[in-house]
Amino acid sequence: MMKNCDKEYIPSGCAISGIMNKRGKRIDGKKIIKSISLMHDRSNGLGGGFAAYGIYPQYKDHYAFHIMFDDIESKERLEGYLSDNFLIEKDEKIPTRKTENIHNPPILWRYFVKVNESKLEEICEEDYVVRQVMHINSKFMGTFISSSGKNMGGFKGVGYPEDIAKFYRLEDYNAYIWTSHGRFPTNTPGWWGGAHPITLLDWSVVHNGEISSYGTNKRYLEMFGYHLELMTDTEVIAYLFDLLVRRHKLPIDIATKALAPPFWKDIDRMAPEQKKAYEAIRMVYGSALMNGPFSILVGFNRGMVGLNDRIKLRPMIAATKGDFLYMASEESAIRIIEPEPEHVWAPKAGTPVIGLLEEDVE
Repeated sequence: MMKNCDKEYIPSGCAISGIMNKRGKRIDGKKIIKSISLMHDRSNGLGGGFAAYGIYPQYKDHYAFHIMFDDIESKERLEGYLSDNFLIEKDEKIPTRKTENIHNPPILWRYFVKVNESKLEEICEEDYVVRQVMHINSKFMGTFISSSGKNMGGFKGVGYPEDIAKFYRLEDYNAYIWTSHGRFPTNTPGWWGGAHPITLLDWSVVHNGEISSYGTNKRYLEMFGYHLELMTDTEVIAYLFDLLVRRHKLPIDIATKALAPPFWKDIDRMAPEQKKAYEAIRMVYGSALMNGPFSILVGFNRGMVGLNDRIKLRPMIAATKGDFLYMASEESAIRIIEPEPEHVWAPKAGTPVIGLLEEDVE
């Protein structure tokens, strides 16, 4: 702990907050902005961002590509490529407002696209989109696809989260899931594309901590065709969820046990059948295990997941009230928007909190 006159600071770094309505009720961005803004001192102005689900109901069957461009030439180059590889229903500038503390933003544009079926002879639609996103982010200089899911979007940049929210006019959007992040980068640079959330398809990740197993995780993901070039360790989390849940069809609770599994000493004490299952997970997905201190919120179209590392070196609190699930780095960030939650708890190390839309919600 560091002392400065009569003030005390705990440099635990980064803030995360999430809100989900299990009935799919959409709320505007004011609550999530208020929640993440309370934790202002956990970030340093080098990154803030939000993911929002359900914001494009009129284009819910289209992939919403949010794209950052360095210049007009980069935009023109990419648009030719997009026209050749997708059916573009609509494109437009992402609405922003001039904000005092946001400087030198890139050109921000969004495209609502579908995949031409002629492109899918030997590949499924989602794999095709992933391949194209990876190719564009790797090969097109001055261009970065910051989110690529259906009926969702990521809004991020260099700044404190409350300034990023003001810049993107997030009070004008309505979503049934909101996640947010205030960044305090320690070993990776602060830049627009590296701010959180890190996304792929409808997966989005906000993260407090450090993935010290990044090198192992990166090499493992590269075996399956993922390209990791965003200069942030958080990137492996989004891609691991895509690999394990979407491609390998693991249930989400099992996927989290691969990413933050029990220690071998704890597995040895389990009942025989349970022990056998966990041994298999650790052997098959050993290279997917994420080491290091972390608390994460993962959003996707059907829900929100909170997960801590195996010894809980970063804080996370969860709460419920009616149809709402809340998770945040600090309990105060929940109580400022829900003063009287019905249930509040600190999730155990390596134990996921999984919120899903109810089955009858489309």
